[in-house]
Amino acid sequence: MDISVSLRADIASDPPGHLPRIAYYSHEQTADDVLSFFPGATREDLPDGEGWAIERVQITTHNGTHLDAPYHYASTMDGGARAITIDEVPLEWCLQPAVKLDFRHLPSGYVATRADVQAELKRIGHELAPLEIVVVNTAAGARYGEPDYVSSGCGMGRDATLFLLEQGVRLTGTDAWSWDAPFVHTAARYAAEHDPSVIWEGHRVGREIGYCHLEKLANLESLPDAGFQISCFPVKVHAGSAGWTRAVAILDH
Repeated sequence: MDISVSLRADIASDPPGHLPRIAYYSHEQTADDVLSFFPGATREDLPDGEGWAIERVQITTHNGTHLDAPYHYASTMDGGARAITIDEVPLEWCLQPAVKLDFRHLPSGYVATRADVQAELKRIGHELAPLEIVVVNTAAGARYGEPDYVSSGCGMGRDATLFLLEQGVRLTGTDAWSWDAPFVHTAARYAAEHDPSVIWEGHRVGREIGYCHLEKLANLESLPDAGFQISCFPVKVHAGSAGWTRAVAILDH
């Protein structure tokens, strides 16, 4: 089952200033490009006079469905070691049995706690195993591409994230824009409390225990609670903070 979103340039998939740009070139537009490689050739030499279809893309490694490396969160991980980049992420992290936490009922901006995770695992009758992938189905999944997508869904707090990592989990995921609560909600909380620890609190647990997470997943509501695998090998961006991935859930029938 495809659990990735399409990379598109005409929808509200990211905050302003972070949106991808894609220029599409048709077979008609590129015929002369093809001919430039073959001196003396004319359009009559090309099948139907067509060139190739290509796209020129201006994106960040965090557009579309992608896998964050520990290096994205900080320069260090595991209490002081150099944080690994996306091309250094262990491949075994990226193909494992998986479990889904259904947090669609939690309001946008809510910061999920350790108790929330434990309660959901108890509800579905699942005990986490080391390296198991944990994905979180939030209210944001149904809003992808809509104006309120980036501000939708709950986030995973520090203690919730740390609990997962303490069980041996090293790769998590969400259908929201960020693993943390949407920034607009965190900004309001910071303005009221002036507590800097609330800023990016889930991500920054990676300073203590290195881990990866998927962002902008899709179709999580179609998955069972457990009993499936996830494959999410990232594109090998040299020294990158993230890599795009075609995340896929593998179900046994």
